[in-house]
Amino acid sequence: MENTSVAQKLEALVKLQSIDSKLDEIKKLRGDLPDEVQDLEDEIEGYKTRLGRFNTELEELEQSIKDNKNGIKDAEKLIAKYSEQQNNVRNNREYDAITKEVELQQLEIQILEKKTKEAHEAIERKKGEIENINEVISERSADLENKQQELKEILEDSKDEEEKLLTDREKAGKKIEPKLFKYYEKLRANLSNGLAVVTVKRGAAEGCNIVIPPQKIAEIREKKKIVIDEHSGRILADVDMESLEEEKPKRTTRRKKKA
Repeated sequence: MENTSVAQKLEALVKLQSIDSKLDEIKKLRGDLPDEVQDLEDEIEGYKTRLGRFNTELEELEQSIKDNKNGIKDAEKLIAKYSEQQNNVRNNREYDAITKEVELQQLEIQILEKKTKEAHEAIERKKGEIENINEVISERSADLENKQQELKEILEDSKDEEEKLLTDREKAGKKIEPKLFKYYEKLRANLSNGLAVVTVKRGAAEGCNIVIPPQKIAEIREKKKIVIDEHSGRILADVDMESLEEEKPKRTTRRKKKA
């Protein structure tokens, strides 16, 4: 790596950029499908989590109804017990005390019956919500299955090519020193078109079309150092001389005046 010339480094960078551009094209063919699949998976997972929470709440409501019924039975037993005791009271004070206890138990029964009714109503609402969520999960799952199939077909079509490109990319990456490779990776991530290594065409850098001064163009052609575009940070790897020749204005020849 230490003995690698600048020209060889630039050649390796151009190769790497070419591979990455081809990989970008493959990803473009997939479009937004991978993101759509991921979004649907996350959405379905969210609904399932909500469904689990609703089912837990349903179980708690059903348990509360059982507890209320047991509470009513206990209160009815106490009322029967107190009613029997009323027949054996010795004075009005005892009678009034027992009567108060009976009234408290009757009030407890009313409260528990009200809670039971509310729990039944809540169960019906919860069942409706669970039914709606199950319908949504069913719809989203069908959408997900279609998109997953579509994505699978696209992936299968480009699988061999992508695997080969990834193998080539690994080989190309090894020919570039770690610091330069890291700069390239970071630069690519920050550029919308992914072009980190470009050629100067018609006097301007590819990807940003910013005019490069003639002196810098000469430096790029010499390939004695890595030249960075000061505006975009792109690595200027080469100069397209044919495009430069096209840009040169044609000389006009003056006709000699007749004597």
